[in-house]
Amino acid sequence: MQEVLQQFRVIVHSIKRHYRSVESKSGVGGAQLWALSVVAERPGITVTGLAMRLAIHQSTASNLVNRLCELELLAKVRDGEDQRVVQLRPTPAGRRVLRTAPRPVIGLLQQALMTLPPSRLDALQKELSEVIRRMPRRQARAKTLPLSEL
Repeated sequence: MQEVLQQFRVIVHSIKRHYRSVESKSGVGGAQLWALSVVAERPGITVTGLAMRLAIHQSTASNLVNRLCELELLAKVRDGEDQRVVQLRPTPAGRRVLRTAPRPVIGLLQQALMTLPPSRLDALQKELSEVIRRMPRRQARAKTLPLSEL
């Protein structure tokens, strides 16, 4: 058990260290940077689409977008046939932030998970689900929060 606890500590410490580095070097938080990178990859994405890509609640995505707009890193645009739909686009300042930000912009844990073969990721998900099931006072709401906000 101690080895597993140590592994969790390494993961958590590495995540925190990466997000501190991201914020100090780019001026935005880790979740903001990831959201900005998704919009840059998919200009015109909606807040709903962004929430789905980041696996976060839509209100959390909306808050991220509003902050990035305040920082003038994202722009909300009504373009196309349906003027009710708000599309997101990175601004030139947002693109500059992305060019100079520490890598990976999606976060260390997310990047590591993406490199796992599907069978190993599935096995990890099942084992972690069992660990969570055995924990009293687990926070279901935490499933939709960005890691940088934990």
